[in-house]
Amino acid sequence: MQISGLVSRHARYYPDRTAVVYRDQRLGWREFNRRINRLAHALVASGVGKGDRVATILPNCIELLDVYWACAKLGAVVVPLSPLLAASGLQSLLQDAAPTVVLACRQTAGAFLEVKSAVRSIRACVLTDALADACCSYARFVSGQPDHDPVAEIEPDDVFNIMYTSGTTGLPKGIVHTHRIRAHYGNLFASAWRMGPESVVLQTGAIVFNGAFVTLMPALAVGARYVLTRQFDAEAMIDLIDAEQVTHTMMVPTQIIAMLNAPNFDPSRLRSLEAIVSLGAPLSVAYKNRLEVALPGIFHELYGLTEGFVTILDRDDALVKRGSVGVPPPFFDMKILRDDGSEATVGEIGEIVGRGPILMPGYYRRPDLTADALRDGWLHTGDLGWVDADGYLFLADRKKDMIDSGGVKVYPRDIEEVAVQHPSVLEVAVFGVPDAKWGETPALAATLKKGRTLDPEELRDWVNQRVGARYQRVSRVDVVEAFPRNAAGKILRRELRARFWAGRELSA
Repeated sequence: MQISGLVSRHARYYPDRTAVVYRDQRLGWREFNRRINRLAHALVASGVGKGDRVATILPNCIELLDVYWACAKLGAVVVPLSPLLAASGLQSLLQDAAPTVVLACRQTAGAFLEVKSAVRSIRACVLTDALADACCSYARFVSGQPDHDPVAEIEPDDVFNIMYTSGTTGLPKGIVHTHRIRAHYGNLFASAWRMGPESVVLQTGAIVFNGAFVTLMPALAVGARYVLTRQFDAEAMIDLIDAEQVTHTMMVPTQIIAMLNAPNFDPSRLRSLEAIVSLGAPLSVAYKNRLEVALPGIFHELYGLTEGFVTILDRDDALVKRGSVGVPPPFFDMKILRDDGSEATVGEIGEIVGRGPILMPGYYRRPDLTADALRDGWLHTGDLGWVDADGYLFLADRKKDMIDSGGVKVYPRDIEEVAVQHPSVLEVAVFGVPDAKWGETPALAATLKKGRTLDPEELRDWVNQRVGARYQRVSRVDVVEAFPRNAAGKILRRELRARFWAGRELSA
C-alpha cells in the first residue's frame, strides 16, 4: 500500500499509451516516467532525502505533476501551496513546513522571493518558466540527470504530503497523508467512479487542493489518461471534453453552474461523460435538477474532509435521494452526535463524526489540534447533518456558519436553496451579521446570470416570501460582481461578511 511504483509500473507495461495531456503536450507513460526520474535525481542532488519537504507554489502544469510523483519515488514529502497566497501567508506556511527545495513560477516568484530569506531550511529554489538571479530554471535543474528509477525504501506509513487547509474557517493547518492513505484514494475512488485504464479523466480545477486527488489518484492507479488544464474555463472545458472524449471529471459547484450557463453548452457534445463528481460544497437541488435533465445518470456527489472522512452519493442514487450526499463507502463508519456526545436519532441534526482507512494521522506539528479533531479514532468534522431512515446523509451546515438569531438556529443552506431558484440569480451565499435585537440575522449576497439585473430589495422580498419560517427571512441583500474564493473555488464567507458589513451600523 504505497504509491511510489505506480508510474514505473505503467511505463513498463504500457510505455506508449498516453498518460498525461497538458495543452499541446501528450506524454506516454515511458516519457512521463523518465521526466519524473530526472527530477527525482535532481532533488537528491540538492539534498532532498526521505522525509524532507519539497514545496511548490505553482498553478496547474506538468512540472507540478512531476513533483508529486518524484517525491513519491523518493519518500520525500510534497507540500503543494496555493499560487494565490500573498507573501505574508506564504512565509508562515513555508516556515511551518521547512522545505529543502521550493518550486515556483513567474506568477508566484515575486511573493516567494520576498520571503525566501526568512525560510532558512531552503537549499534550492527552482522556477519552472523563467530565470532569476536567486533561482535556477527547471530545465537547468534537471539537466544531465539520469532517467532511471531512483532507489529508496518506502513504507506504507511514510508521509507523502502535507496539505494545508484552505483557511475557510480559520488559520490553515497542515494535514498529513501517508502513502497508504493515497493508495486507498486510488482504490476507493476508482471503484466509486467506475474508472478503468480506458478512462479519460479531465482536471480543470487547481490540483494543489485535496479535492483534485479524488480523481488524480484513481486515474494514476488504474493507468487512465489524465488531461490537465492550466485553469478552469467553462467554454474551453466543453470543447476539450468533446475533443478528448473525456469520460470522468471532477468539479466544484461553481464550475458546474458555469458549465450549465456557458453559451456553448450542448449535451450532445458531452455524451462521452460517464461521471461528473461534484465536491467542495453542496450543489443546490435546483442545479442538480438541471444537470440531471441535460446529462442524466452521471452525477456523483462527494462530501468529505481532507482530514479523512467521506460519503458518496452514487449516480444510481442521485434521483431517489435528491438532496443527500450519500453514504459512507465500505470500511467507513459514521455517527451523528448531539452536543452532549450521545447519538442523534433519525432526522435529528447533529455533528457528523466519521472514521475510515483514509483518516489522517494528524495535523503537522500540531498535536493540540489533532487531539481536538481525532477523538478515540473518530474525526469530529465540525459539520452538521442528519440521516434518513435508510442511513443517507443530508447536510445542514458547518457549525461555524450556523446563525443564532434570538436563540433560534438558522441554517444558511436552507435559505440558499430558496434564493438560488430566482430566475436572475447565479449563486448565493447566506451568512450571519450582527443585529442589536436578535444578536444575529441572516444576510444574503448574490451574483447574477449574465445580462441580468436585479434590485437587492426585490430579491430580499422575493426570498422572504418563500422561506419556511420568519427567522429565515434575510435582513439585507447585496448583489455583487463576484465572490471571494480560495484556490479550491470555495466561497470565503468570513471575507464576504467582513466586506459586506464594513462600515455599516448594527440594524435597529
